[in-house]
Amino acid sequence: MKVSFIGLGTMGYPMAGHVSKAGHDVIVYNRSIQKAQTWCKEFSGSSASTPALAAQNAEIVLTCVGNDDDLRAVYLGADGAFQNAQKGTLFIDHTTASAEVAKELHQAAQERGFFFMDAPVSGGQAGAENGVLTVMIGGEQSDLDTAQSVLGCYSKATTLMGPVGNGQLAKMVNQILIGGVLSGLSEGIRFAQKANLDIATLVDTLKHGAAGSWQLENRGETMAKNEFDFGFAIEWMHKDLGLCLSQADKMGFSLPLTQAIDQDYQDLIKEGRGRQDTSVLVKAYDKKA
Repeated sequence: MKVSFIGLGTMGYPMAGHVSKAGHDVIVYNRSIQKAQTWCKEFSGSSASTPALAAQNAEIVLTCVGNDDDLRAVYLGADGAFQNAQKGTLFIDHTTASAEVAKELHQAAQERGFFFMDAPVSGGQAGAENGVLTVMIGGEQSDLDTAQSVLGCYSKATTLMGPVGNGQLAKMVNQILIGGVLSGLSEGIRFAQKANLDIATLVDTLKHGAAGSWQLENRGETMAKNEFDFGFAIEWMHKDLGLCLSQADKMGFSLPLTQAIDQDYQDLIKEGRGRQDTSVLVKAYDKKA
């Protein structure tokens, strides 16, 4: 298929690479022209100077950018992807953003004769690089069927969560759960260290029981060693949790644990740890001990 990929960040770069490796005809766009040129040297494909030019001949346009404002710019701006696309083009957004902007872009797409799905992903940088992401989709089953051969290039699971916007809502639940797990893991790891338990043995034991989790298995030992140089920076997590808290407020719902965790992340960002992995949450508990 003719596929456009807009946004070659930590996630988008390898995702677009998997689409190219699968044999699709890929054209990419990135705000940094140099990043797009580097991608073209590594993978088979071409680059465009604007989102509009990237989308003009594509059957499917994939986006993975930073936030709501970035999305509005790459879709609705003067050089946005909606400007030159052909009627019937399917747009799929992998950005973690608000449910509101997903619905806004869906409405704008319908008015122009396009199709749109919100499809945030989970699995982090490693999941993107290994092509095993989990994709939570808001949209129509027929559009998912059309896109499956492309989505399958970088995912292990693609699940329709309901109408447009539900993909983003599902991703919010994902981030709420990750924050909660890391909060408990932070306390547990520091408790274990105070108790002089061997962390490697502990992790290898607990991962097989009810306390097992991806975070325990992949971050338990590194948290104990104060190693936090991994893929998903807390600046991004703070942005994501802000979306959760904003959505909860709109629904008249309280997220006290998420709010406390987000405050810890904000404090860590002020310490200059904004680019460190989410597991750096354990450092917040050092101050509370």
